[in-house]
Amino acid sequence: MKKAFFVTMIVLMLAPLMPASGVNAESKTSFKISVSQFVEHPALDAVLKGFQNYMKGKQIEVIYSIHNAQANMATANQIASQIMGESPDLILAIATPTSQAIAQALKKAPQMQNTPFLFTAVTDPISAGLVKDLEHPGKNITGVSDLLPVDKHMKMLKTFLPNLKNLGVLYNSGEANSKKTVEMIRKEGKKLGFTVTDGTISKSSEVYQAAKSLVGRVDAVFVPTDNTVVSALESAIKVCSQNKLPLFCADVDSVARGAVAAMGFDYYKHGYQTGDMALRILNGAKAGKTPVETQRELQLHINLKYAKLMGVIVPELLLSAADKVYR
Repeated sequence: MKKAFFVTMIVLMLAPLMPASGVNAESKTSFKISVSQFVEHPALDAVLKGFQNYMKGKQIEVIYSIHNAQANMATANQIASQIMGESPDLILAIATPTSQAIAQALKKAPQMQNTPFLFTAVTDPISAGLVKDLEHPGKNITGVSDLLPVDKHMKMLKTFLPNLKNLGVLYNSGEANSKKTVEMIRKEGKKLGFTVTDGTISKSSEVYQAAKSLVGRVDAVFVPTDNTVVSALESAIKVCSQNKLPLFCADVDSVARGAVAAMGFDYYKHGYQTGDMALRILNGAKAGKTPVETQRELQLHINLKYAKLMGVIVPELLLSAADKVYR
């Protein structure tokens, strides 16, 4: 009995010294963040850079373990399992496929249930199965969504091409974000008087053939924020340039590469916003009680060189409103 009494007293005395179930930047100066990014391309790279730059100068040290799946879902799953063994203070997943892989791996890792998990550059967290409610994400997960204002994108296309009747959409049919976006495009198309023709792929090496399959069947091509297609965008640009088929994208980084135009997010700012959320959580906020955020600030970028190659006359109204023009 005496032994049990003394053990109880020692536990009670040490309790204030024991770490809480969450992390707290106010009492800790060094954190390990494991990052899983789906593929290398300008938009997702900008997210990571924005996140890292936000964390600089915040009077804490951040040790990163950065992984890239190179657009391979099997690799994304392997990375997710590896991260479970890294025991990070916070997990960051960039893009939907890697976010889904992390979410699945967490279900099999009970020791990681108190580790905050942030997703970013995810279009529809609910359809992707990451959360059930954007205001109350639950568990230990939240993040920043890049849900597209599809109505604004489609109105932009109609301003460029008033006679648009059939729009080809290049996307990965296995990516939840893209499927949701295409559904939204179809609905907007009905309102604006055009139909949608699918150009589906399952891997980046199929982009060239999928783009060629749309030639002669559509008036223009649109690429949503689809990681697999964007990683091989030059293939689509080549086909569209050779066939005077206007190519539009959802992310502004693709305009510098050869899309006619895009009305999209500044993904650097997207990552910066995610960094702000991460710091709040490291300071003690509960991820599951932190509402999912979205970015509403849009930019219009136009590429005049490729507009000419693809047979598009840029309306003066859009040219004067553009945030950036490539000549």
